[in-house]
Amino acid sequence: MSETDPVPLSALQHWMYCPRQCGLIHQEQAFEDNIHTARGQAVHHLVDTPGYEIKSGVRVERALPVWSDRLSLIGKADLVEFHEDGSVYPVEFKHGAKRQKLHDDIQLAAQAMCLEDMLGRPVPKGSIFHASSHRRREVVITPELRQLVIETANAIRAMLTSGKLPPPVNDARCRECSLKDICQPEALAGQAKQRQQRQSLFDPEG
Repeated sequence: MSETDPVPLSALQHWMYCPRQCGLIHQEQAFEDNIHTARGQAVHHLVDTPGYEIKSGVRVERALPVWSDRLSLIGKADLVEFHEDGSVYPVEFKHGAKRQKLHDDIQLAAQAMCLEDMLGRPVPKGSIFHASSHRRREVVITPELRQLVIETANAIRAMLTSGKLPPPVNDARCRECSLKDICQPEALAGQAKQRQQRQSLFDPEG
């Protein structure tokens, strides 16, 4: 990847969940399914087919391509509502119950920022639709969230340009990750601990 190649919006979510997961997917092209990814795919089948409909005067676009040349981002919005008053409202579909997750919010914020650059109008908020509870959770696209989008995209771009995978986190996140067998966080963490022990063993100041 070069420094000018656009970063996929999905990579932002992966990075916020775990930088190593992001590297395995977007750098090593590694992916495995588990129950969580299968549920996510089932939810996204509802909005995977491009198209639109009009509901109570609101134009609803599904699987809408979005991008920003300014931010060098590219991706797809699950659903975008275009209201009669000119407001634009992205909705990201996620499986699971209604609860706040920063790695979901950053993906929605990136979609909003891309829509702003594409349409030349503000997109101050959007929603995460949680499929298990069939409820929306509104997200305000704050300055802090916008800055996090920029910083995360820069970190991902630096990783992909360098070709180096981030280290494993080896914590509770690993239990739900479909890439656990590929990542091998316990084994790598054990190797790192052994190296540290060897260094302290031969350290004259240790």
